[in-house]
Amino acid sequence: MSLLLEGKRAFITGGTRGIGAALCEVFAREGADVVFNYNSRDDLAENTRSRIAAYGRRALSYKISVTDRVGLKKLTRELVETWGGIDILVNNAAINRSNNFATMTDRAWDEVIDTNVNGLFAVTKPIYKQMIRQQKGTILNITSIGAIRALPTAVHYATSKAAVIGFTKCLSREASNFGITVNAIAAGLFDTDLAHTLPDHLLAMHDSWVPQGRLGRPEELAEYAAFMVSERNSYMNGEVVIVDGGAVT
Repeated sequence: MSLLLEGKRAFITGGTRGIGAALCEVFAREGADVVFNYNSRDDLAENTRSRIAAYGRRALSYKISVTDRVGLKKLTRELVETWGGIDILVNNAAINRSNNFATMTDRAWDEVIDTNVNGLFAVTKPIYKQMIRQQKGTILNITSIGAIRALPTAVHYATSKAAVIGFTKCLSREASNFGITVNAIAAGLFDTDLAHTLPDHLLAMHDSWVPQGRLGRPEELAEYAAFMVSERNSYMNGEVVIVDGGAVT
């Protein structure tokens, strides 16, 4: 059987750690050339590039914020010139801040919404336009189970991830006219830096909710994501798939 993503060109946001790094590695293993962005850690970016290259795939990285609209437009033009286009976009990058709503500052709210919602627009718009020109492509957005269920997560984070769901569903209808699919994964708690910002008592509660009694591994989500963006998943569009270990809440 051929690789899931043989010959595909993928752009993944937030590719240096956690789920993003796992996505880069699994996609490369499945045959894709991978480009990713990151904010600060050059050493982690080099590590991700090395893992991609180890599978014989092309690897590129850009040190650029997902909120840099001008820079992302330039990045997309460069990718089209270099690689001829982008077949797959995974909007993975996100931030969270541990805040109660009553004590949340304006700055904290704006920071989370800007990265998680405005960043979604800034990354997707130029890549979506080039997908329209090539009349094909697939977009996968990583949202959160916290956008669907009343979990003890920060209000600004849950709000931003609920926006990702609305973005996914509405854009999927428009995109289908151009041979483009748009879906999302609502992730539960995975063993990432983001999850470990939660208090210990909440992590312990989570383990009691999940039948397997543990956090998910980033590669477990990445394996399913690779199928979702592959041509073997050709009939799914506008869906939000929950990957949370079967948590009972």
